[in-house]
Amino acid sequence: MNRVFAAGLVLLGAAGAGVALGLVLVAPAGSPPAASATPPPFRPSAPPPAPDQADTAAVAVLARAIVDAIARHDSAAFGKLTCRPQTAEALAGLQRTWDAAGPVTAKLAAPPELRGESATAKVHVEAAGGTKDTPFPLRKENGRWCVPG
Repeated sequence: MNRVFAAGLVLLGAAGAGVALGLVLVAPAGSPPAASATPPPFRPSAPPPAPDQADTAAVAVLARAIVDAIARHDSAAFGKLTCRPQTAEALAGLQRTWDAAGPVTAKLAAPPELRGESATAKVHVEAAGGTKDTPFPLRKENGRWCVPG
């Protein structure tokens, strides 16, 4: 047998013995043999809790108020729905945009989706220029649901 090959086998055997000895020395007495490297079985997490009825109702009211503000082109009403006070310039810009759009119809595209302290209300708007579905993010701040931003 080749000397290099024999030396490699001796080193491999010594390394294997060292690993086995290390596992025996590290494992506490009476413990089962080391587990295989297979991951634990998949266990789905618990489903999220059902939304609170008060939050569900508050989000529905906020979503309806967004739709009404858009349909009436009422930027001042929309400004009251935001989490942070809006500047006069921002509300005037929104009003100009809505006035330029002409008559529109707005409705909720689907019931709002509630996830803890955030939600989404998708508003469907139709105007002479076409249709658009816009998701409005909603957030609960200091016990009040509002439009962030």
